[in-house]
Amino acid sequence: MNIKITADSTCDLSEELVKKYDIEILPLYIVKDGKSYKDGVEITPSDIFEHVKAGGALTSTAAVNVADYIDAFTPLSKEYDAVIHVDISADFSSCYQNACIAAENFDNVYIIDSRNLSTGSGLVVLRAAEMAQAGENPEDIVKAMNVLTSKVEASFVIEKLDFLRKGGRCSALAALGANLLSLRPCIEVKDGKMSVGKKYRGKYAACIEKYITERLSGRDDIDYKRIFITHSPSDKEIIDIAHKTVKKLGKFEEVLETEAGCTVCSHCGPNTLGVLFIRK
Repeated sequence: MNIKITADSTCDLSEELVKKYDIEILPLYIVKDGKSYKDGVEITPSDIFEHVKAGGALTSTAAVNVADYIDAFTPLSKEYDAVIHVDISADFSSCYQNACIAAENFDNVYIIDSRNLSTGSGLVVLRAAEMAQAGENPEDIVKAMNVLTSKVEASFVIEKLDFLRKGGRCSALAALGANLLSLRPCIEVKDGKMSVGKKYRGKYAACIEKYITERLSGRDDIDYKRIFITHSPSDKEIIDIAHKTVKKLGKFEEVLETEAGCTVCSHCGPNTLGVLFIRK
């Protein structure tokens, strides 16, 4: 069968991966000073950071709406035998709900709740694309992806809490205390929801090395097919340490580096980095 895989822009896949796997990306909206911009098309993380640095208000995000989904699915459903769309967790956005409403207008459009964000969703997208390229039927792909979503392990470490404070996700006092004590919280995604995990302390480079070491060491439940190192615009030293530590600790067939899109960056700020992979 001829199957098209689509995803929303929060999957944070690079242009190279999107092209390689023939994936169509549907952008969310980033709201800056009351005006909406298409994520990754009309606005980038650097634009957001420059805006905030210049004293502007923090940007917000808005879901892909039902009309956008219908506009995207209409030609694809005619061109392909089936369309399989992967969305950010329904607990983070109304994208999934809107996509499901849109899909009711078609007989061959399937919607998957990735129960994740960023390249946690991207891992599901790539696996779906591989199954589609292998000639699997859409029902089997959807069934396999709904099982896979519970096996994705996604986490990030945030250097500073400034963006979380500005977004109202932590108090000014908590942010000040964390910054003064050099506390770097790890944000984990579990069952479609975010929670705060371990808090690392000290120089950020050392925290990143320790975080990745703890994520990958002493385990026999990791699928070593691929791992993502995903980050907002970050210092080269931090990214290099992440690559070195991953290479030292895991025999991954594929180590993919991607830059987080506007959605993650709007909430977490610069120098946020995570490793994302699948468990067996």
